[in-house]
Amino acid sequence: MSRDEILLPNEDLAEVAEETTLRPRRLDEFVGQSALKEHLDIMLGAAKLRGQAVDHVLLAGPPGLGKTSMAAIIAAEMGSRLQPTSGPALERAGDLAAILTNLDDGDVLFIDEVHRLPRAVEEVLYPAMEDFQLDIVIGKGPAARSIRIDVPRFTLVGATTRTGSITGPLRDRFGFVARLDYYTTNELTLIVTRAAQILGVTLAADGAVEIARRSRGTPRIANRLLKRVRDYAEVRGDGTVSAETANTALALFEVDELGLDKVDRAILAALCKTFAGQPVGLGTLAISVGEQPETVEDVYEPFLLQNGLLQRTPRGRVATASAYRHLGLAVVAGNAETPGLFDGDSGNQTQA
Repeated sequence: MSRDEILLPNEDLAEVAEETTLRPRRLDEFVGQSALKEHLDIMLGAAKLRGQAVDHVLLAGPPGLGKTSMAAIIAAEMGSRLQPTSGPALERAGDLAAILTNLDDGDVLFIDEVHRLPRAVEEVLYPAMEDFQLDIVIGKGPAARSIRIDVPRFTLVGATTRTGSITGPLRDRFGFVARLDYYTTNELTLIVTRAAQILGVTLAADGAVEIARRSRGTPRIANRLLKRVRDYAEVRGDGTVSAETANTALALFEVDELGLDKVDRAILAALCKTFAGQPVGLGTLAISVGEQPETVEDVYEPFLLQNGLLQRTPRGRVATASAYRHLGLAVVAGNAETPGLFDGDSGNQTQA
């Protein structure tokens, strides 16, 4: 029995298996990220011509944009085996050494959340990435000695939601660094249509558009909303996902016309109502909505910022006039402050 089978109930296992079937298997099946696809197509083609492993790749971007899928595609295009793991799972240098020594030439090692690698593990990774060798210390004290062993010529694909948290020495060892962008409604419509065909869902064209435009520019959310609307259509409809059905179902699941969910609206309500338009620190805002600060900053804030509903200022987070209008509230005078010089970072300084 695998670890996932121990930790996950049967229905969650089915959901994970279903999600896996929706992942594109080849580069030409991947929708969106056209510039990234073109760059990878050239890199993979050149590596095949030389008969070498492709250079190490770092994929950055918000959750759900396809970093894991892209790692699997790189392995599939190269005809190699994918070995997935995550930064927090590699607690000791020996954990990484065990994985590296079990790889074959050309294999792809995928490390999700690579910015969370412990420093001791990261130090072991440096010579492995550059020279394909491991430095192993045997013994302790005066009798300790270091030996160097060869590892297969592998490709490391790292995924991160926080590029700035990756140390410079590690980032510089990646031959190709790419950032995945949010998807357009047209791209998400294609993704939802493809997923519906795989899942056997009867999906009308207007239903696909309705789901796509509420998916926050994220394929993972689009696929999740499709499944929930499918469930609603089967239980309370005729099984066909039309725009009307999607609209009713998503309203029931508390996803509004902008794609904001319950937590998004709670964040805006806290800024607009609880704190009456005053700047709020990240820590205080997170406590007020019952989430971790990292979750608010990485998962919810990017979409609110991109849609002009929230601002980061030197004194904290503030809601914009658009946020008040979206919640149906009167705009508080002076709530939309003029951004300061260091808005990108300074919003984190005010924690209370």
